[in-house]
Amino acid sequence: QVQLVESGGGLVQAGGSLRVSCVASGRTSSNYAMGWFRQAPGKEREFVAAINWSGSNTYYADSVKGRFTISRDNAKNTVYLQMDSLKPEDTAVYYCAAGILWTSGRYYYPEHYPYWGQGTQVTVSS
Repeated sequence: QVQLVESGGGLVQAGGSLRVSCVASGRTSSNYAMGWFRQAPGKEREFVAAINWSGSNTYYADSVKGRFTISRDNAKNTVYLQMDSLKPEDTAVYYCAAGILWTSGRYYYPEHYPYWGQGTQVTVSS
């Protein structure tokens, strides 16, 4: 089992920045790929960004490419999502997820991540 705890959400004005973090604990969490997903009210959960176990490969949704940066520190069992140039449409609950993913195509889909955090709210005001 892997336990995930997100933090760092909050309220920010459009154009501002925020960094959310996810601390993993449990079974060899550094071996897992990590992803960030988000869910806005009335919408389905959508992929935001992901990173492989070593940090050598990253993946982004087109809507956040160039604005968000995912990174990880395996010594701290922590994955980060740096969000810059935030827009009101980035408002959502952000979830951290973990899984062992063998092909790059699987990073984009929530059903391939068996472990999830409780989420952290990010609100961007206009």
